[in-house]
Amino acid sequence: MKQKETLLNTMGINISNSSFDELGEDHVGTSFETPLREDAFEMDDNLKIELIEKHFREIMHIMGLDLTDDSLQGTPHRVAKMYVKEVFSGLNPKNKPAAKLFENKYKYNEMLVEKDITFHSHCEHHFVPIYGKAHVAYISNGDVIGLSKINRIVQYYSKRPQVQERLTMQIGNELKEALGTEDVAVIMDAYHMCVSSRGVQDTNSSTVTSFYSGKFQHDEHTRQEFLKYIELKK
Repeated sequence: MKQKETLLNTMGINISNSSFDELGEDHVGTSFETPLREDAFEMDDNLKIELIEKHFREIMHIMGLDLTDDSLQGTPHRVAKMYVKEVFSGLNPKNKPAAKLFENKYKYNEMLVEKDITFHSHCEHHFVPIYGKAHVAYISNGDVIGLSKINRIVQYYSKRPQVQERLTMQIGNELKEALGTEDVAVIMDAYHMCVSSRGVQDTNSSTVTSFYSGKFQHDEHTRQEFLKYIELKK
């Protein structure tokens, strides 16, 4: 026990293991913004990959895996590269998609819905996958956005350690800012492997979160029209 406390102290952690577990099981999110240190991007990607590879190799060694085995030799590097370049690439603001707008010349002033956008993220409490579908709608305020950019915004914020509530809000607020309209709705329906592959091991349940602003928040008819399009009941 003393050795464990000493190790935690050296890492700047003063919280008990029981508290760790409670935070994870209660699905706590600490802020709207993804928690990042001020110096998060001072280190370049290549150095991050090198350091993560070193530490992941040590994790594998501690678990007793034989890193001289042909199948395992390259795993630390593959994991490090995957973390930095792929599954957590949304942490870096330089990867944020540019949301180019176009004038709404055809004067389309009804709801635009893009549904069933596939996304993959990772639970920030256990670093295991979250995956599912996002459904997005907006009403133009004079400009429109390319459809693929909506997918890219969803993917950008998904590629971070996340909780689903924060992810939903980040996508909704980004679309409001990018489109210059308050009339935005987002619904996310996702499976959490921290629920299905560990803990309670429930493989059937999914989690639904929503973001409504403008007409979607204040006008029941508008909200119900959106829900009808994506075939989810209120």
